[in-house]
Amino acid sequence: MSEQHSGRRRRPHYRALSPLREHLRESFWFAPLVACVGAVLLAGLTDLIDREIFAEATAEQTADTLLSFASAAKSVVSTVSSAMLTFIGVVFSISLVSLQMAAGQMSPRVLRLYVRSRLTKATFSTCLATFVFALLVQLGYDETTDPTRAVSVPIVSTVVALALVLLSLALFVLYVQATLRLLRVPHVIDRVTRESMQVLTAYRWLAPPPGQEAAERPEDPPDGPAPQGPVLLHEGRAGVLRDVNIRRLVRVARRHGTVLHLVPRIGDFIAPGTPTVLAAGGTAPRPRRIAFALNVGVDRTMHQDLSFGFRQLVDIAIRALSPAVNDPTTAVQAVDRIHQLLAVLAPLPVGELRHRDRDGAVRLVQSVPGWEATVDLAFTEIRICGAGQPQVTRRLTAALDDLLRITPQPRLPPLLTQRRLLERAVDAAVPDEHNRAFALAPDRQGIG
Repeated sequence: MSEQHSGRRRRPHYRALSPLREHLRESFWFAPLVACVGAVLLAGLTDLIDREIFAEATAEQTADTLLSFASAAKSVVSTVSSAMLTFIGVVFSISLVSLQMAAGQMSPRVLRLYVRSRLTKATFSTCLATFVFALLVQLGYDETTDPTRAVSVPIVSTVVALALVLLSLALFVLYVQATLRLLRVPHVIDRVTRESMQVLTAYRWLAPPPGQEAAERPEDPPDGPAPQGPVLLHEGRAGVLRDVNIRRLVRVARRHGTVLHLVPRIGDFIAPGTPTVLAAGGTAPRPRRIAFALNVGVDRTMHQDLSFGFRQLVDIAIRALSPAVNDPTTAVQAVDRIHQLLAVLAPLPVGELRHRDRDGAVRLVQSVPGWEATVDLAFTEIRICGAGQPQVTRRLTAALDDLLRITPQPRLPPLLTQRRLLERAVDAAVPDEHNRAFALAPDRQGIG
């Protein structure tokens, strides 16, 4: 992100490699590839060490002692090579079953947590690296038992192979434990909430200083005239706008002396010809430069998309409320975290994020969902699906009552609307008067 004027505290930037780092975390190929390359290099290094050790042993007339271990070492490495291939299949099968269960019980959107899991990637990568390493060590064996013709004995390579096996087993135990945790809904909800809080931290850093909020950044976009300037159209592939390289767009705007207004929000679907930015003042950059700063993919990520965090929590809640699952307790746990996120977001400026260059000039204006849109996303679907579940309606009532107490006055109308709609939904779903009163009584645990 950008710095403000010198009188303000320094703000953390999105690092130049931050989008790349996030994209690699969303992929599953990078870590195994690096591990396999590392295994090839490690095999070459250990082979070189073994050759040096055997050369010294030959000079000291002790090569026969080393050759006596060659047959046992070859047997050990051969066993490691064949066993690790089966072990990889077991790890891969567990991963597929876990993904299938998570998609069915919670939401397909939470599968990204399994793909992003560092422990899953580390386990899979270590197993692959162990297999590749053992295979290369086997290829380097000398079949001869004549000390005058032998080149090396893989003593160090065998020890390293055994160490990799032990590491693979340790990671596998941790991987099973982590997978069992991720199959439990509370842990998934907690992970989604923690990632959402990271995005909220960025919102907090972008808040204007006290006294400048009304003049510099309204809570929600004003109803005044829109900025004027050329609108650049998308020239890349169609897909969901996953995130933007903020530093690159700020540099482009500074170079052209303009202010870029990002038209689509993070999470919007854009196609070729879709407006992407409006250049106010200065000279408009080439559309290709803008396209390079936009990451377009097939699904959303949490890197810069706060709404996606709410979307995942709401999906978990409404799936739990479906007749096929009928688990209102899980829906209550999702509402707990939605309540937490809205309480943090309530005093923060939303609607626009303004990014500045190193001189403090605004160079990029990014549209984000406003307070009313976020409240609608958080409560509407859960209210409709859970109107007949008193455990859910009681928790929603408690959450809305708490938010009405801590939310600034200008932001109360959307919450009051949700409160009235909740009462109407309960009136329509629960015919008995006493049951209606019970269903609308605030309870932070739902029903105990």
